[in-house]
Amino acid sequence: MSESTTDHPTTHEVSAEIARSWLLVAATRPESFDAAERSRADQIILDVEDAVDPRLKPAARDSVVEWLSNGGSGWVRINDRASDFWSDDVDALAGLPGLRGVMLAKAEAAAHVSETFDRLKGITPVIALVESALGIEEAVSIARARGAYRLAFGSGDYRRDTGTSADDLAMAYPRSRLVIASRVGNLPGPIDGPTVGTSHPVLREQGGMAVSLGMTGKLCLDIEQLPIINEVISPTRSDVAWAREFLNDFEARGRVIRDGSDLPRLGRAQKIDKLARAFGVEPA
Repeated sequence: MSESTTDHPTTHEVSAEIARSWLLVAATRPESFDAAERSRADQIILDVEDAVDPRLKPAARDSVVEWLSNGGSGWVRINDRASDFWSDDVDALAGLPGLRGVMLAKAEAAAHVSETFDRLKGITPVIALVESALGIEEAVSIARARGAYRLAFGSGDYRRDTGTSADDLAMAYPRSRLVIASRVGNLPGPIDGPTVGTSHPVLREQGGMAVSLGMTGKLCLDIEQLPIINEVISPTRSDVAWAREFLNDFEARGRVIRDGSDLPRLGRAQKIDKLARAFGVEPA
């Protein structure tokens, strides 16, 4: 979306509801947690699921618990509801002062989300990571589940489950399903899966495709990806200029709605202005 932005706000000033960049950090590397928190990521996710060998999961979980208990702050990607690790994950994390929320791997049913939310004392938001054909099929019920905060797309596992290629056309359907489910469930826009590598053109292309479909965030695998993803998913400076001009004119005419097109334009202008202020984007 964006042509340019100003300096990134202080880490985690951007609300998770509208966060663009979600940096995945392997829980086996506790020495990297502080650097991730200081990075340009809107939110960080300490990963005790895919990034961790099953034999190392207890130790990795302990490292996350220690960091979140001693001043660290972030989200945690936990193991899926059907796994042998889920129960220990939620019990260890429940009530930790630095826990912002959890990302539930391989969400395939509303009950997976609600049971996770309940075990976390009913106060911790749950991002449902949808990674399979069944998860895509159940996306609406998942989005409506008690405790659901946002949906996210596990694109790599989805491709492995379905045999789908990484082609934009092939991947448009599951992404669109998550966008529609998020709207039906009254959730913020979903978070797209990660892009491998740090090639700026590829990041811009794939980020732009996700935005065009209605996604409003993206998982990131490397700190080097963050500035590009934040830029692509922010409003453009020209859009901000249009929004501010429209809103100023709207106030000047006494907030009078002139015709049927004014209301949708007002809604769009207000949304752009809100995001621009949150992300520090100035008009052209």
